[in-house]
Amino acid sequence: MNYQDILNEIYQTIEPILKEGKVADYIPALAQVNPNQFAMSITLFDGSSYHIGCSDENFSIQSISKVFTFTKALSIYSKELYARVGKEPSGNPFNSLVQLEYELGIPRNPFINAGAIVITDTLLNKYKTVDETYNEISNFIKEISDNVDISFDKNVWFSEYKHGHRNMALANLMKSFNNLDNDVEEVVKTYFKHCSITMSTKELSRAMLFLANNGIDPITNKRFITSSQAKRINAVMLTCGHYDASGDFAYHVGLPGKSGVGGGIVAIVPKVMSLAVFSPRLNNWGNSLAGTKALEMFTTKTNLSIF
Repeated sequence: MNYQDILNEIYQTIEPILKEGKVADYIPALAQVNPNQFAMSITLFDGSSYHIGCSDENFSIQSISKVFTFTKALSIYSKELYARVGKEPSGNPFNSLVQLEYELGIPRNPFINAGAIVITDTLLNKYKTVDETYNEISNFIKEISDNVDISFDKNVWFSEYKHGHRNMALANLMKSFNNLDNDVEEVVKTYFKHCSITMSTKELSRAMLFLANNGIDPITNKRFITSSQAKRINAVMLTCGHYDASGDFAYHVGLPGKSGVGGGIVAIVPKVMSLAVFSPRLNNWGNSLAGTKALEMFTTKTNLSIF
């Protein structure tokens, strides 16, 4: 299969819709990005990769970081983790306070904001400080992406911290239900810091390979998590990776994946490849509009959906 030709076809088809949707302007720093960018990358198990668009351009990965923090926490706490965060789709916006209160401070899954804040809290329990916790997350991403230059955008981090009132409210609500162990401010600072990590589609498609291969990086042959844990993470990505549009993404794309409001989406094809796409304009559910369409076109053209 000529993947480069397929990506080129997708790029030509996707160009007319790159001006549809809107960027995540509720985070002021994200409102400043060029909204018309597009990139897509795939990485195969033998290390070969294919790219289109601005695939070297770093962008804020936002909620894609939740895949990496969930992976770290699951590798540390295993099934104990599910006492504090569920694994069911939310069916509600990613920052819903109503559902969280109704369910007594236990977030539905690790990919909505409340769930990711709890996951961050569990990592703070292990690594103690904001800096140490961030460094552990960052070092993990550096290893799986095979790139030591991964860093975070201080402007995005500060912008989120300054304007993240609802996330602070989610954290305080969970604290009131005794589902947050550490200081609320410290937890939310750490959460914003890992959401502010910047990567390119090239780096992200490389970083996700271990989840396409039962927890083992097929290039280095290093195991990061058990095959059972990889199965669990992929299942949650499929059912919860796109907030209240997760069913829609599964229906149209048919791959486990995770989006971020920075405009990125990652996905995996089990035993074949991992993919990443970037386009900052979002649809009504907070997922990249053109990115979602590009992934749908890819699975249609290649028949690589898991269904």
